[in-house]
Amino acid sequence: MSASNPAAPTVPGAPFFHYADGHLRAEGLALADLAREHGTPLFVYSQAALLGALGAYQRALQGRAALICYAVKANPNLALLQTLVQAGCGLDIVSGGELQRALHSGVAPERIVFSGVGKTRTEMRQALQAGIGCFNVESLAEIEVLNLEALALGRQAPVSLRVNPDVDARTHPYISTGLKSNKFGIAHTEALAAYRRAASLPGLRIVGIDCHIGSQITDSAPYLDALERVLDLVAAVQAEGIALEHLDLGGGLGITYLDERPPAADALFAAVLQRMDARGFGGLRLLLEPGRSLVGNAGVCLTEALYLKPGQAKNFLIIDAGMNDLPRPALYQAYHAIVPLQLRPAQAAQCYEVVGPVCESGDWIGHDRLLAVQPGDWLAVCSAGAYCTSMASNYNSRGRAAEVLVSGSSARLIRRRETLADQLGPELGL
Repeated sequence: MSASNPAAPTVPGAPFFHYADGHLRAEGLALADLAREHGTPLFVYSQAALLGALGAYQRALQGRAALICYAVKANPNLALLQTLVQAGCGLDIVSGGELQRALHSGVAPERIVFSGVGKTRTEMRQALQAGIGCFNVESLAEIEVLNLEALALGRQAPVSLRVNPDVDARTHPYISTGLKSNKFGIAHTEALAAYRRAASLPGLRIVGIDCHIGSQITDSAPYLDALERVLDLVAAVQAEGIALEHLDLGGGLGITYLDERPPAADALFAAVLQRMDARGFGGLRLLLEPGRSLVGNAGVCLTEALYLKPGQAKNFLIIDAGMNDLPRPALYQAYHAIVPLQLRPAQAAQCYEVVGPVCESGDWIGHDRLLAVQPGDWLAVCSAGAYCTSMASNYNSRGRAAEVLVSGSSARLIRRRETLADQLGPELGL
Protein backbone atom coordinates (compact mmCIF):
# COMPACT_ATOMS: atom_id res chain seq x y z
CA MET A 1 0.00 0.00 0.00
CA SER A 2 1.55 3.34 -1.01
CA ALA A 3 2.05 6.19 1.43
CA SER A 4 -0.44 8.26 -0.54
CA ASN A 5 -3.04 5.53 -0.17
CA PRO A 6 -2.58 4.27 3.39
CA ALA A 7 -4.31 1.17 4.70
CA ALA A 8 -7.39 1.93 6.77
CA PRO A 9 -7.07 0.71 10.36
CA THR A 10 -9.46 -1.86 11.73
CA VAL A 11 -12.36 -0.15 13.48
CA PRO A 12 -14.25 -1.96 16.26
CA GLY A 13 -17.92 -1.54 15.50
CA ALA A 14 -17.55 -2.24 11.78
CA PRO A 15 -19.46 -2.27 9.49
CA PHE A 16 -21.46 0.48 11.20
CA PHE A 17 -18.25 2.51 11.64
CA HIS A 18 -16.15 2.26 8.49
CA TYR A 19 -13.83 4.14 6.13
CA ALA A 20 -15.03 5.37 2.74
CA ASP A 21 -12.75 7.44 0.49
CA GLY A 22 -10.33 7.89 3.38
CA HIS A 23 -12.94 9.29 5.77
CA LEU A 24 -14.35 7.50 8.83
CA ARG A 25 -18.13 7.25 8.76
CA ALA A 26 -20.90 6.29 11.13
CA GLU A 27 -23.43 4.54 8.93
CA GLY A 28 -23.93 7.04 6.10
CA LEU A 29 -22.40 10.14 7.73
CA ALA A 30 -18.80 11.39 7.77
CA LEU A 31 -17.76 11.78 11.40
CA ALA A 32 -15.70 14.85 10.53
CA ASP A 33 -18.92 16.64 9.59
CA LEU A 34 -20.37 15.86 13.02
CA ALA A 35 -17.19 17.05 14.77
CA ARG A 36 -17.32 20.26 12.76
CA GLU A 37 -20.99 20.85 13.58
CA HIS A 38 -21.06 19.90 17.26
CA GLY A 39 -17.47 20.34 18.43
CA THR A 40 -15.39 17.91 20.44
CA PRO A 41 -15.25 15.86 22.60
CA LEU A 42 -18.35 14.33 21.05
CA PHE A 43 -19.91 10.92 21.52
CA VAL A 44 -21.51 9.48 18.40
CA TYR A 45 -23.72 6.38 18.42
CA SER A 46 -24.94 4.21 15.56
CA GLN A 47 -28.58 3.22 15.93
CA ALA A 48 -28.07 0.34 13.48
CA ALA A 49 -25.17 -1.00 15.57
CA LEU A 50 -27.28 -0.83 18.72
CA LEU A 51 -30.22 -2.66 17.16
CA GLY A 52 -27.93 -5.13 15.41
CA ALA A 53 -26.38 -6.17 18.73
CA LEU A 54 -29.84 -6.52 20.26
CA GLY A 55 -30.93 -8.64 17.30
CA ALA A 56 -28.37 -11.32 18.15
CA TYR A 57 -30.03 -11.80 21.55
CA GLN A 58 -33.50 -11.72 20.08
CA ARG A 59 -32.63 -14.42 17.54
CA ALA A 60 -31.41 -16.75 20.29
CA LEU A 61 -34.58 -16.23 22.35
CA GLN A 62 -37.11 -16.31 19.53
CA GLY A 63 -40.12 -18.43 20.41
CA ARG A 64 -39.09 -18.78 24.07
CA ALA A 65 -40.41 -17.21 27.26
CA ALA A 66 -37.71 -14.59 27.77
CA LEU A 67 -37.05 -10.94 28.58
CA ILE A 68 -33.97 -8.90 27.67
CA CYS A 69 -33.47 -6.12 30.23
CA TYR A 70 -30.84 -3.63 29.08
CA ALA A 71 -28.46 -2.65 31.91
CA VAL A 72 -29.02 1.09 32.20
CA LYS A 73 -25.71 1.65 34.00
CA ALA A 74 -23.79 0.90 30.78
CA ASN A 75 -25.13 4.05 29.12
CA PRO A 76 -28.24 5.80 30.47
CA ASN A 77 -28.87 8.28 27.65
CA LEU A 78 -32.63 8.64 27.33
CA ALA A 79 -32.68 8.36 23.54
CA LEU A 80 -30.74 5.09 23.69
CA LEU A 81 -33.12 3.72 26.34
CA GLN A 82 -36.10 4.69 24.22
CA THR A 83 -34.55 3.03 21.16
CA LEU A 84 -34.09 -0.23 23.03
CA VAL A 85 -37.45 -0.13 24.80
CA GLN A 86 -39.23 0.47 21.51
CA ALA A 87 -37.34 -2.53 20.12
CA GLY A 88 -38.74 -4.76 22.88
CA CYS A 89 -36.30 -4.42 25.78
CA GLY A 90 -37.02 -4.19 29.45
CA LEU A 91 -34.54 -2.38 31.69
CA ASP A 92 -32.20 -3.45 34.49
CA ILE A 93 -31.63 -0.67 37.05
CA VAL A 94 -29.41 -0.22 40.10
CA SER A 95 -30.64 3.02 41.70
CA GLY A 96 -33.62 5.24 42.28
CA GLY A 97 -32.29 7.66 39.70
CA GLU A 98 -32.15 4.89 37.12
CA LEU A 99 -35.71 3.93 38.11
CA GLN A 100 -36.96 7.42 37.30
CA ARG A 101 -34.94 7.48 34.08
CA ALA A 102 -36.36 4.08 33.10
CA LEU A 103 -39.94 5.20 33.73
CA HIS A 104 -39.26 8.35 31.72
CA SER A 105 -38.19 6.15 28.79
CA GLY A 106 -41.70 4.72 28.56
CA VAL A 107 -40.85 1.16 29.58
CA ALA A 108 -43.66 -0.77 31.25
CA PRO A 109 -42.86 -0.96 35.00
CA GLU A 110 -43.34 -4.73 35.05
CA ARG A 111 -40.42 -4.95 32.59
CA ILE A 112 -38.01 -3.34 35.08
CA VAL A 113 -35.62 -5.42 37.20
CA PHE A 114 -33.96 -3.70 40.19
CA SER A 115 -30.46 -5.01 40.95
CA GLY A 116 -27.73 -3.70 43.29
CA VAL A 117 -26.37 -4.42 46.76
CA GLY A 118 -27.32 -1.16 48.47
CA LYS A 119 -30.95 -0.34 47.76
CA THR A 120 -32.22 2.24 50.25
CA ARG A 121 -35.64 2.14 51.87
CA THR A 122 -36.65 5.16 49.80
CA GLU A 123 -35.61 3.41 46.58
CA MET A 124 -37.50 0.29 47.63
CA ARG A 125 -40.67 2.29 48.25
CA GLN A 126 -40.36 4.11 44.93
CA ALA A 127 -39.96 0.83 43.07
CA LEU A 128 -42.85 -0.82 44.92
CA GLN A 129 -45.12 2.11 44.18
CA ALA A 130 -44.10 2.01 40.51
CA GLY A 131 -44.97 -1.71 40.32
CA ILE A 132 -41.66 -3.02 38.96
CA GLY A 133 -41.36 -6.60 37.80
CA CYS A 134 -38.68 -7.88 40.18
CA PHE A 135 -36.19 -6.98 42.90
CA ASN A 136 -32.92 -8.87 42.61
CA VAL A 137 -32.21 -9.22 46.35
CA GLU A 138 -28.55 -9.54 47.34
CA SER A 139 -28.44 -10.24 51.10
CA LEU A 140 -30.43 -11.60 54.02
CA ALA A 141 -30.51 -8.10 55.50
CA GLU A 142 -32.08 -6.73 52.32
CA ILE A 143 -34.71 -9.50 52.42
CA GLU A 144 -35.83 -8.34 55.86
CA VAL A 145 -35.94 -4.63 55.00
CA LEU A 146 -37.77 -5.14 51.72
CA ASN A 147 -40.37 -7.25 53.48
CA LEU A 148 -41.05 -4.47 55.99
CA GLU A 149 -41.28 -1.78 53.31
CA ALA A 150 -43.69 -3.87 51.24
CA LEU A 151 -45.91 -4.57 54.23
CA ALA A 152 -45.95 -0.85 55.13
CA LEU A 153 -47.35 -0.14 51.66
CA GLY A 154 -49.78 -3.04 51.77
CA ARG A 155 -47.99 -4.77 48.87
CA GLN A 156 -45.97 -7.85 48.08
CA ALA A 157 -42.54 -7.33 46.56
CA PRO A 158 -41.70 -9.71 43.67
CA VAL A 159 -38.21 -11.00 44.42
CA SER A 160 -35.44 -13.00 42.88
CA LEU A 161 -32.45 -13.89 45.04
CA ARG A 162 -29.10 -13.14 43.47
CA VAL A 163 -26.85 -16.13 44.02
CA ASN A 164 -23.06 -15.85 44.04
CA PRO A 165 -21.92 -19.11 42.40
CA ASP A 166 -18.17 -18.60 43.10
CA VAL A 167 -17.36 -18.84 39.39
CA ASP A 168 -14.37 -16.96 37.96
CA ALA A 169 -15.54 -14.82 35.02
CA ARG A 170 -11.87 -14.43 33.89
CA THR A 171 -12.17 -10.70 33.51
CA HIS A 172 -10.71 -7.60 35.19
CA PRO A 173 -10.95 -7.94 39.00
CA TYR A 174 -12.87 -4.66 39.30
CA ILE A 175 -15.68 -6.01 37.10
CA SER A 176 -15.77 -9.58 38.36
CA THR A 177 -18.85 -10.12 40.51
CA GLY A 178 -19.37 -13.89 40.86
CA LEU A 179 -16.56 -14.90 43.23
CA LYS A 180 -17.09 -15.48 46.94
CA SER A 181 -14.66 -12.62 47.61
CA ASN A 182 -16.95 -10.15 45.75
CA LYS A 183 -19.58 -8.03 47.49
CA PHE A 184 -22.41 -9.22 45.24
CA GLY A 185 -25.09 -11.81 45.88
CA ILE A 186 -25.82 -14.50 48.44
CA ALA A 187 -23.29 -17.31 48.73
CA HIS A 188 -24.30 -20.43 46.82
CA THR A 189 -24.00 -22.48 50.00
CA GLU A 190 -26.36 -20.13 51.89
CA ALA A 191 -28.92 -19.59 49.15
CA LEU A 192 -31.33 -22.38 50.04
CA ALA A 193 -31.69 -21.12 53.61
CA ALA A 194 -32.22 -17.59 52.24
CA TYR A 195 -35.01 -18.87 49.99
CA ARG A 196 -36.68 -20.57 52.95
CA ARG A 197 -36.55 -17.30 54.90
CA ALA A 198 -37.87 -15.22 52.00
CA ALA A 199 -40.71 -17.69 51.42
CA SER A 200 -41.80 -17.28 55.04
CA LEU A 201 -42.18 -13.50 54.82
CA PRO A 202 -45.64 -12.17 53.90
CA GLY A 203 -44.36 -9.05 52.17
CA LEU A 204 -42.37 -11.01 49.60
CA ARG A 205 -43.39 -13.10 46.59
CA ILE A 206 -40.63 -15.26 45.18
CA VAL A 207 -40.58 -15.17 41.39
CA GLY A 208 -37.08 -16.20 40.37
CA ILE A 209 -33.39 -16.81 40.85
CA ASP A 210 -30.63 -14.50 39.66
CA CYS A 211 -26.92 -14.79 38.89
CA HIS A 212 -24.46 -12.32 37.39
CA ILE A 213 -20.75 -13.20 37.38
CA GLY A 214 -19.10 -10.13 35.87
CA SER A 215 -18.54 -7.90 32.87
CA GLN A 216 -16.48 -8.03 29.65
CA ILE A 217 -16.62 -11.85 29.62
CA THR A 218 -15.04 -13.28 26.46
CA ASP A 219 -15.36 -17.01 27.14
CA SER A 220 -18.59 -19.01 27.23
CA ALA A 221 -17.26 -21.48 29.81
CA PRO A 222 -17.86 -19.27 32.90
CA TYR A 223 -21.47 -18.64 31.79
CA LEU A 224 -22.16 -22.32 31.38
CA ASP A 225 -20.40 -23.22 34.63
CA ALA A 226 -22.51 -20.66 36.50
CA LEU A 227 -25.65 -21.92 34.79
CA GLU A 228 -25.03 -25.48 35.96
CA ARG A 229 -24.53 -24.36 39.55
CA VAL A 230 -27.67 -22.24 39.45
CA LEU A 231 -29.72 -25.07 37.95
CA ASP A 232 -28.56 -27.32 40.78
CA LEU A 233 -29.93 -24.73 43.17
CA VAL A 234 -33.18 -24.40 41.20
CA ALA A 235 -33.75 -28.11 41.74
CA ALA A 236 -33.08 -27.77 45.46
CA VAL A 237 -35.37 -24.75 45.84
CA GLN A 238 -38.23 -26.39 43.97
CA ALA A 239 -37.79 -29.55 46.05
CA GLU A 240 -38.61 -27.35 49.05
CA GLY A 241 -41.95 -26.52 47.45
CA ILE A 242 -40.85 -22.99 46.48
CA ALA A 243 -41.98 -22.23 42.94
CA LEU A 244 -39.77 -20.25 40.56
CA GLU A 245 -41.03 -18.47 37.46
CA HIS A 246 -37.78 -17.26 35.93
CA LEU A 247 -34.04 -17.69 35.81
CA ASP A 248 -32.01 -14.49 35.41
CA LEU A 249 -28.45 -15.01 34.12
CA GLY A 250 -27.53 -11.33 34.21
CA GLY A 251 -25.33 -9.91 31.48
CA GLY A 252 -21.62 -9.33 31.11
CA LEU A 253 -20.95 -10.62 27.60
CA GLY A 254 -17.85 -8.87 26.30
CA ILE A 255 -17.04 -6.97 23.12
CA THR A 256 -13.99 -6.61 20.91
CA TYR A 257 -11.81 -3.70 22.02
CA LEU A 258 -8.55 -4.98 20.49
CA ASP A 259 -8.35 -8.68 19.62
CA GLU A 260 -10.88 -10.30 21.96
CA ARG A 261 -13.17 -12.90 20.39
CA PRO A 262 -16.25 -13.08 22.63
CA PRO A 263 -18.89 -15.67 21.77
CA ALA A 264 -21.78 -14.46 19.65
CA ALA A 265 -24.85 -13.76 21.76
CA ASP A 266 -27.14 -15.89 19.59
CA ALA A 267 -24.83 -18.94 19.83
CA LEU A 268 -24.14 -18.55 23.56
CA PHE A 269 -27.72 -18.20 24.67
CA ALA A 270 -28.94 -20.90 22.33
CA ALA A 271 -26.51 -23.16 24.24
CA VAL A 272 -27.91 -21.85 27.55
CA LEU A 273 -31.46 -22.73 26.49
CA GLN A 274 -30.36 -26.19 25.35
CA ARG A 275 -28.85 -26.88 28.77
CA MET A 276 -31.97 -25.64 30.53
CA ASP A 277 -34.06 -27.96 28.36
CA ALA A 278 -31.73 -30.90 28.99
CA ARG A 279 -31.98 -30.39 32.76
CA GLY A 280 -35.77 -30.19 32.60
CA PHE A 281 -35.99 -26.44 33.33
CA GLY A 282 -37.00 -25.24 29.89
CA GLY A 283 -40.29 -23.98 31.32
CA LEU A 284 -38.54 -21.23 33.28
CA ARG A 285 -38.64 -17.79 31.70
CA LEU A 286 -35.08 -16.66 30.89
CA LEU A 287 -34.08 -13.09 31.81
CA LEU A 288 -30.88 -11.49 30.53
CA GLU A 289 -29.35 -8.13 31.46
CA PRO A 290 -26.87 -7.14 28.73
CA GLY A 291 -25.27 -3.71 28.74
CA ARG A 292 -21.81 -3.39 27.21
CA SER A 293 -22.51 -5.99 24.52
CA LEU A 294 -25.38 -3.84 23.21
CA VAL A 295 -23.88 -0.34 23.35
CA GLY A 296 -20.10 -0.75 23.67
CA ASN A 297 -19.22 -0.90 20.00
CA ALA A 298 -22.21 1.22 19.00
CA GLY A 299 -20.40 4.39 20.07
CA VAL A 300 -17.20 6.37 19.50
CA CYS A 301 -15.80 9.50 21.10
CA LEU A 302 -14.54 12.16 18.67
CA THR A 303 -11.64 14.28 19.89
CA GLU A 304 -9.29 16.92 18.49
CA ALA A 305 -5.50 16.65 18.50
CA LEU A 306 -4.32 19.75 20.38
CA TYR A 307 -0.55 19.42 20.61
CA LEU A 308 2.33 17.13 19.68
CA LYS A 309 4.86 17.19 22.51
CA PRO A 310 8.17 15.38 21.95
CA GLY A 311 9.77 14.09 25.14
CA GLN A 312 13.00 12.43 26.20
CA ALA A 313 11.28 9.13 27.04
CA LYS A 314 7.95 9.42 25.21
CA ASN A 315 6.27 11.47 22.53
CA PHE A 316 2.93 12.82 23.70
CA LEU A 317 -0.20 13.48 21.68
CA ILE A 318 -2.43 15.77 23.75
CA ILE A 319 -6.12 15.61 22.84
CA ASP A 320 -9.17 17.51 24.09
CA ALA A 321 -10.90 14.42 25.54
CA GLY A 322 -9.74 13.41 28.99
CA MET A 323 -10.26 10.94 31.78
CA ASN A 324 -13.42 12.80 32.80
CA ASP A 325 -14.91 11.89 29.38
CA LEU A 326 -13.28 8.45 28.97
CA PRO A 327 -12.59 7.08 32.47
CA ARG A 328 -12.03 3.41 31.54
CA PRO A 329 -8.28 3.63 30.73
CA ALA A 330 -7.47 5.36 34.02
CA LEU A 331 -9.84 3.16 36.03
CA TYR A 332 -9.27 -0.27 34.45
CA GLN A 333 -6.12 0.23 32.35
CA ALA A 334 -8.53 -0.44 29.51
CA TYR A 335 -7.64 -0.45 25.82
CA HIS A 336 -9.60 1.61 23.29
CA ALA A 337 -8.59 1.73 19.63
CA ILE A 338 -7.76 5.27 18.48
CA VAL A 339 -8.13 5.99 14.77
CA PRO A 340 -8.09 9.11 12.56
CA LEU A 341 -11.23 10.54 11.02
CA GLN A 342 -9.22 11.23 7.85
CA LEU A 343 -6.39 8.98 6.72
CA ARG A 344 -2.95 10.58 6.31
CA PRO A 345 0.06 9.10 4.50
CA ALA A 346 1.34 6.13 6.50
CA GLN A 347 4.93 7.43 6.33
CA ALA A 348 3.93 10.24 8.71
CA ALA A 349 3.07 7.87 11.59
CA GLN A 350 4.85 8.09 14.93
CA CYS A 351 4.42 6.37 18.29
CA TYR A 352 2.60 8.47 20.89
CA GLU A 353 1.31 8.40 24.40
CA VAL A 354 -2.22 9.69 23.85
CA VAL A 355 -3.15 11.84 26.84
CA GLY A 356 -5.88 14.27 27.82
CA PRO A 357 -5.87 17.80 29.26
CA VAL A 358 -6.91 16.84 32.81
CA CYS A 359 -4.40 17.75 35.53
CA GLU A 360 -3.55 14.15 36.49
CA SER A 361 -0.72 11.87 35.37
CA GLY A 362 -3.35 9.15 35.17
CA ASP A 363 -5.13 11.06 32.41
CA TRP A 364 -4.11 8.83 29.53
CA ILE A 365 -6.27 7.38 26.78
CA GLY A 366 -3.78 5.14 24.97
CA HIS A 367 -0.19 3.95 25.38
CA ASP A 368 2.28 3.58 22.51
CA ARG A 369 -0.10 4.29 19.65
CA LEU A 370 1.23 4.52 16.10
CA LEU A 371 -0.60 7.46 14.53
CA ALA A 372 -0.17 9.79 11.58
CA VAL A 373 -1.56 12.97 13.11
CA GLN A 374 -1.11 16.75 13.16
CA PRO A 375 -2.56 19.38 15.53
CA GLY A 376 -6.12 20.13 14.54
CA ASP A 377 -6.81 16.62 13.26
CA TRP A 378 -9.80 14.75 14.60
CA LEU A 379 -9.57 11.23 16.02
CA ALA A 380 -12.10 8.64 17.12
CA VAL A 381 -11.69 6.74 20.36
CA CYS A 382 -13.52 3.52 19.56
CA SER A 383 -15.70 1.19 21.64
CA ALA A 384 -16.84 4.16 23.70
CA GLY A 385 -20.56 3.39 23.90
CA ALA A 386 -20.44 1.71 27.31
CA TYR A 387 -19.15 2.92 30.68
CA CYS A 388 -17.81 6.21 29.35
CA THR A 389 -20.56 8.83 29.49
CA SER A 390 -22.20 6.90 32.33
CA MET A 391 -19.05 7.37 34.46
CA ALA A 392 -18.08 10.80 33.12
CA SER A 393 -17.46 13.62 35.58
CA ASN A 394 -16.91 17.36 35.85
CA TYR A 395 -13.37 17.01 37.17
CA ASN A 396 -11.39 20.20 36.50
CA SER A 397 -14.82 21.85 35.97
CA ARG A 398 -14.97 20.31 32.53
CA GLY A 399 -18.41 20.09 30.97
CA ARG A 400 -19.60 16.67 29.91
CA ALA A 401 -19.59 16.03 26.19
CA ALA A 402 -22.44 16.31 23.73
CA GLU A 403 -23.94 13.11 22.29
CA VAL A 404 -25.33 12.40 18.82
CA LEU A 405 -27.34 9.44 17.48
CA VAL A 406 -26.87 8.53 13.81
CA SER A 407 -29.52 6.68 11.83
CA GLY A 408 -28.62 6.08 8.21
CA SER A 409 -27.67 9.44 6.72
CA SER A 410 -29.24 11.58 9.45
CA ALA A 411 -28.05 12.58 12.91
CA ARG A 412 -29.83 13.85 15.99
CA LEU A 413 -28.35 15.65 18.99
CA ILE A 414 -29.46 13.57 21.99
CA ARG A 415 -27.54 15.41 24.71
CA ARG A 416 -26.30 18.98 24.44
CA ARG A 417 -22.84 19.90 25.67
CA GLU A 418 -22.84 20.74 29.37
CA THR A 419 -22.13 24.37 30.26
CA LEU A 420 -20.61 25.97 33.33
CA ALA A 421 -24.10 27.26 34.18
CA ASP A 422 -25.25 23.62 34.30
CA GLN A 423 -22.46 22.84 36.75
CA LEU A 424 -23.03 25.87 38.96
CA GLY A 425 -26.82 25.45 39.04
CA PRO A 426 -27.02 23.25 42.17
CA GLU A 427 -24.37 25.27 44.06
CA LEU A 428 -25.57 27.84 46.59
CA GLY A 429 -22.42 29.82 47.29
CA LEU A 430 -22.05 31.97 50.41
